[in-house]
Amino acid sequence: MNANDHRLRENLIKKLDAASSAERLSALDELIALERANGLFPARRDNDSNNHIHTVYSFSPYSPVSAAYNAYLAGLTSCGIMDHDSLSGAKEFSKACRALGMGYTCGAEVRAKFNSRHWGKINHPDQEDCVYMAAHGVPAQNIDAFNDYLSSFRAKREIRDRKMTELINGKFGKFGISIDFEKDVYAASRAAEGGSITERHLMNALAKKLEERFGRTGALINFIENDLGLKVNDKQKGYLSDGDNPHFNYDLLGVLKADTKFFYIDADEEMPDVTDFVNTAKSFGAIPAYAYLGDVGDSVTGDKRAQKFEDDFLDELIREIKAVGIQAVAYMPTRNTEAQLKRLRKLCAENGLFEISGEDINSPRQKFECKALANPEYSNLIDSTWALIGHERASENGTEYGMFARNATEKFPDLKERIKVFAGIGHDSVNKY
Repeated sequence: MNANDHRLRENLIKKLDAASSAERLSALDELIALERANGLFPARRDNDSNNHIHTVYSFSPYSPVSAAYNAYLAGLTSCGIMDHDSLSGAKEFSKACRALGMGYTCGAEVRAKFNSRHWGKINHPDQEDCVYMAAHGVPAQNIDAFNDYLSSFRAKREIRDRKMTELINGKFGKFGISIDFEKDVYAASRAAEGGSITERHLMNALAKKLEERFGRTGALINFIENDLGLKVNDKQKGYLSDGDNPHFNYDLLGVLKADTKFFYIDADEEMPDVTDFVNTAKSFGAIPAYAYLGDVGDSVTGDKRAQKFEDDFLDELIREIKAVGIQAVAYMPTRNTEAQLKRLRKLCAENGLFEISGEDINSPRQKFECKALANPEYSNLIDSTWALIGHERASENGTEYGMFARNATEKFPDLKERIKVFAGIGHDSVNKY
């Protein structure tokens, strides 16, 4: 690639995060043509996938186009969008993946009320008796209707966001730091375009105020440790002291999110009941999935404090989620120990639950690839990914053609066989682009 083409490529990559979807998609088309004309193709990672990529429509540095392109650049042959309470980026993501020749899935992540009994903390670090769960494989014709359903929960979430902003200001006002919700939070989100506002948006706004006040100096670190009482490890200190750090805000956010108790208000009206959400997701042709977290001891990824979640009652929980109609369990192979995954996979097999993998992406420091999937032990997760893609493509002809529809379950009662059949549909759909 000559110097002019190199500069053009860099400029087009920046335009993947342009203001409008049309601009982003146009830039991608030009970028693909330029790269292919120069023989630039990423090394393929056929034994890899990621079905849980966040975009700017929840909290992430990536537009839907940029998310798809970065997955492609990492060598993935398939990827999935998964925003909080929103499908507003799904159509753009789908178009980008087709242009790149990738398999893709569309879904949304929600928190749902799960209070059949007092469980305590399940898979949510800040709130008891609720679960993070996902609706995977939403067919194209139902994206708008499903997103309309989610819009009422986004609106109620925003009310709580505003109240939490007031609590943050209550703590930081004595330091001369204040967040303006409209200017510092709402305007920095994609809420006006159907995106959600999350707690990370609030922490991001606070991080920017702290940088304005202290800069990237030792004074900032002293304030965090001495005034806020938060631990800052050596790696974080290096990031926060680096004047050229392009990811500074995300690194500071990572430190601040260790303490959410002072402002966190339990979600309530913005959460659907788990059974209602499961039934709604199914009515739109999606596959409802429980998102396994697992107890954190010595964090495998090194970014989580020790904390108890669902492992003590996992057997009972798996039976309960199946009873309410959840069809799948989603998990992240690099986030858990071998023992945790072995136990979880055994329970999924015993209860006929579909296994879906995906590493949540919401920071520029996170890798799109999941190296753990190179282990043959997890080859079933690659098959599951393509079956999920096949489910979504088949369901575009009608939800009665989905992987868990009566036609499929009667014809292929064995889940492993059904996965194989739908994986074939998934691969064939990409070959037709």
